[in-house]
Amino acid sequence: MHPYPAALNDVVAVYKELLKDYDPAKMAIGGSSAGGNLSMATIHKLKMDGIPTPAAYFGGTPWTDVAKLGDSYFTNEGIDRILPVYEGELGDQAIMYAGGEDMKNPLISPVYGDFSTFPPAQLVSGTRDLLLSTTIRAHRNIRAAGGIADLNVYEGISHGEFLVYTHMPENKTVYTELGEFLKKHLK
Repeated sequence: MHPYPAALNDVVAVYKELLKDYDPAKMAIGGSSAGGNLSMATIHKLKMDGIPTPAAYFGGTPWTDVAKLGDSYFTNEGIDRILPVYEGELGDQAIMYAGGEDMKNPLISPVYGDFSTFPPAQLVSGTRDLLLSTTIRAHRNIRAAGGIADLNVYEGISHGEFLVYTHMPENKTVYTELGEFLKKHLK
């Protein structure tokens, strides 16, 4: 594992290359779980560096706060079938990724970033998701900053199950809604 800022630097470098051939108004960035974190942190970094951001963001249960802060870390402990607990592997990954940096650094835990001028966002989680609170907090921060953010929370779904189990009706719904969202926000 390469700690912060290695992955962030890699994504920013790739994005800068894409900007040579593509209009940012026609691009979106996103990911799920740690990928949702990294793509949100990338937007913060681009804004800090004065680089045009993508026109839209997708966060599938994004891990926007790598510290154990948020109600669902406790209420969904042992209920989430994919990420049952923070202690152990998940918490260790957070510590390793932060590499000794403050876990509230917005480029490590993007929920603490500046959400002014954040692109329109589509966020997805489930009622049994250990990271439900981090998703909700990001949604609220985007909205509080005057941004556009849709939040879809699916009943009985654990962390990222809408991605893992393609036979679930939620899988089709997430991608149908994401397609509509992107059509609306990309030029």
